Amino acid sequence: MSTPTDATQNPEIEHVESETNDYYLAVGGQRVRVRYREGVGIPLVLCNGIGASLEVLDPLVENLDPTRPVLRFDAPGTGESPTSPLPYGFPYLAWVLGRILDRLEIEVVDVLGLSWGGALAQQFAFQNPRRCRRLILVGTGTGAIMVPGNPKVLSKMVTPKRFSNPSYGATIAAQLYGGVVREKSEQIADLFIRQLHAGSFKGYMHQLMAGSVWTSLFALPIIRQKTLIIAGTDDPIVPMINARVMNALMPRATLHAHGGGHLDLLVDAATFGPVVDDFLGPTKPYRRKWSKTADVKFTPGG
Repeated sequence: MSTPTDATQNPEIEHVESETNDYYLAVGGQRVRVRYREGVGIPLVLCNGIGASLEVLDPLVENLDPTRPVLRFDAPGTGESPTSPLPYGFPYLAWVLGRILDRLEIEVVDVLGLSWGGALAQQFAFQNPRRCRRLILVGTGTGAIMVPGNPKVLSKMVTPKRFSNPSYGATIAAQLYGGVVREKSEQIADLFIRQLHAGSFKGYMHQLMAGSVWTSLFALPIIRQKTLIIAGTDDPIVPMINARVMNALMPRATLHAHGGGHLDLLVDAATFGPVVDDFLGPTKPYRRKWSKTADVKFTPGG
């Protein structure tokens, strides 16, 4: 059986020597940076918000069960993943995520999507009904057909300036994200400073375009995974009504409403980490059932 360190033997997988287990995978015409925390049982895949690199998710990962395997990645054009040569849609990106899991020989996963990443998470669950066990949607909606946030707030998201200039991000954080950020805006600057690279303007535009032409509204009744919807009543970007619509349309959804805002999952991760763990259940060894050959093996439960 191959191990993560064997990745350097495959020309399509570049292992970055560090304490973070970062890999660059050539998948579907993209070069994607992936970070994998090994553990026991079914891995949790984290799909990030628009324009953000995987480091922004550090507070959540640090507050999850340390034995839970966690996989996160930089979408094309964000963080350390190069920009896609062409615009893309969520169906394509969900396929790319599936190929990443194939490469790592991971069969079944739980998926958490935050904001923009919630759209990708929904698409992945829809395309992979047997591969996605449980779904967690945080501060997200149904895409192009949803109740929009405050126009003045959304106008500040047209460019990725808040990522390239964390001090600017802190000045608009309270108005943009709401919730506990209203009292802790400096934590937003700290989050964005974690990023090794803010990504490209072109990559950000690709993400905006992907969201502008996609909706899950008519597919929600078909998503049969057990789903946890986490939504704040003080979210200026995605109003709570969107979570209630999704909860009504998804057959196995549970709504976890809280009084916070768009990024409370990260800024108040000590509170929300246990919520995620409780929904996913305790970690336990998972027996793989398939025999697909992979270049690198992160075997769940291994």
